[in-house]
Amino acid sequence: MRIIAGTAAGLILKTPKGLRIRPTADLVLQAIFNSLGDRVVGARVLELFGGTGALSLESLSRGAAQATCIEVSRKHARFIEQNFLMTGLSREKFQLRVQDVFAALPQLLGAAARFDLVLADPPFGEKNVGHRSTSLSQRLLDEEHLAGLLALGGLFILGHTKRDVLSLTPAWTEVKAMRHGDSMMRFLRCSE
Repeated sequence: MRIIAGTAAGLILKTPKGLRIRPTADLVLQAIFNSLGDRVVGARVLELFGGTGALSLESLSRGAAQATCIEVSRKHARFIEQNFLMTGLSREKFQLRVQDVFAALPQLLGAAARFDLVLADPPFGEKNVGHRSTSLSQRLLDEEHLAGLLALGGLFILGHTKRDVLSLTPAWTEVKAMRHGDSMMRFLRCSE
């Protein structure tokens, strides 16, 4: 795993060994940020299920104004912090919250936080044939506080496995979907 472009381009990110983590693959990361283009410059970014912090750090490297990364595991958070320090980026641009995503979302909403980009590539769910998905990706779509965190015109980019068929709730409208191997990335806006 590495940072692909920007001021920290080429930096190899540290990844926990032996822990249950599935970092966003370089090709998927590149496809996401190629699709976003200049939207990242000056953006306020929220990364959910941080893992290695790759999505936050790639955003900052490409000119995002600020990134908040949420990761529940203290072990993973230590790797995120090490990765951030290696970038040489400004401390005031990065916030790492070590807590459960579903506890953090209402807190952020209560603090009137707004983000131009919300990026989430949570651990994959199981194949769901004959029943509604119970994956973390589906839980994010169902989460009532998430849409309120997007600034006007903001995007929610959600990763999931292609075998996990998600149900869009009325809060979301799909703008684009990308498939890379077993990964799906969906670009969503708040519904009007």
